[in-house]
Amino acid sequence: MSGSERRRGAGGFTKDLQYYKFCAYGFLKNLRFYEPFLMLFFLDKGLTYAQIGGLYAAREIFINLTEIPSGLMADTLGRRLTMVISFLAYIVAFVIFFAAEVYLLLFFAMAFYAFGDAFRTGTHKAMIFDYLASRGWDHLKAHYYGHTRSWSQRGAALSALIAAALVFRQGSYAPIFLFTIIPYTLDLILIMSYPKNLDGPRQTSDRTVADEFRHVFRSLAKSMRNPAALRAISNQALYTGFYKAAKDYLQPILQTFAVGLPVLVALATQERTAIIIGIVYSLLYLLTAGASRRSGRLADRFGNLAAPLNSTLLIGVTFGILSGVAHWLTVSGIAIALYIGIYILENLRKPMGIAYVTERMDKDSLASALSVESQAETLFAAAIALLLGGLSSLLGLGPGLILVSAMCGIVGLIIRLPADPAREADLKIEK
Repeated sequence: MSGSERRRGAGGFTKDLQYYKFCAYGFLKNLRFYEPFLMLFFLDKGLTYAQIGGLYAAREIFINLTEIPSGLMADTLGRRLTMVISFLAYIVAFVIFFAAEVYLLLFFAMAFYAFGDAFRTGTHKAMIFDYLASRGWDHLKAHYYGHTRSWSQRGAALSALIAAALVFRQGSYAPIFLFTIIPYTLDLILIMSYPKNLDGPRQTSDRTVADEFRHVFRSLAKSMRNPAALRAISNQALYTGFYKAAKDYLQPILQTFAVGLPVLVALATQERTAIIIGIVYSLLYLLTAGASRRSGRLADRFGNLAAPLNSTLLIGVTFGILSGVAHWLTVSGIAIALYIGIYILENLRKPMGIAYVTERMDKDSLASALSVESQAETLFAAAIALLLGGLSSLLGLGPGLILVSAMCGIVGLIIRLPADPAREADLKIEK
């Protein structure tokens, strides 16, 4: 067996240097030491669930607005430099989070964080998909993206353990934002080592931000006129929006679980919570890494991705309902196990969902299609974050999660993807 054959992935692609760079990028990007403790950080500052939901919604709205001109910046400056600017915005956000003592400053931190997210996510996906196209691996999107995403989850697993140790040692949540600057600086350097041909087409046209807004809205309007494209985008975006809005509510459930454990009683509440969160999040992200890696294999079992996308959406929101019930009944262990299912399904379905959306879009406007899909994700996430935060403050976390998950399930039934390939072919977007 040759060396290239040994490096060939199970999906049929070669694990070359750029493959490992993509994986390293995801690994470093997910060394977000603050992430397993973000909601507890906010609660520790005395914020209510409604106020936290407002911050999460603001973040998604900022992302939504900033993503529109992000394509223009990537075209004019190149994708690599755009990514560098993105990571600089993240670093500014981390500094503000560390220093913030008032609610208004947290909004500013969210704004910088949103800027970084908007200029990073779609840009890096475009780099990956362009690379696949250049190698003739377009048909391996789910496999390749699933592999690179699995390394992101491995980074998150290690991050959870490091974060727990930092919180345990520092006795505070705030310093973990400063420690996150280290891997993000390394990722910034890594991005600059990407080959120039991944910079994308450099444009020197007279397009303005207003032109970019009009271009994106025209793409959105085109998608809205086509049932297949609209359903594909909505189905993918609904569950990701639900996941983004709800995922951090696992943290107070874990805190309740940690306080109720008959072990580690000599430790302070924050220290016990740090240990439990570190262990659970580390195991959780190892599971999600495996889910991402196996997404392509699951896709291969179906002639049409509509079936697994429909079923995973409904199963995921059902997990949300049942986890809310378990938390309401103070059965925290079961609530945690069910909540982990929400994470696993997001990472199992995300590569399939992105592949499903891009396959139904005009290849000449793929960047716009991904932008529209990302816009839909942030809109769903903002709406769900406000609703979940408000209901959790009013009724409690358990009932809030039950109601919001049920609402998402109803919407999911309305926007089910067509299982008939012949019907789907008739609904494809007009070129």
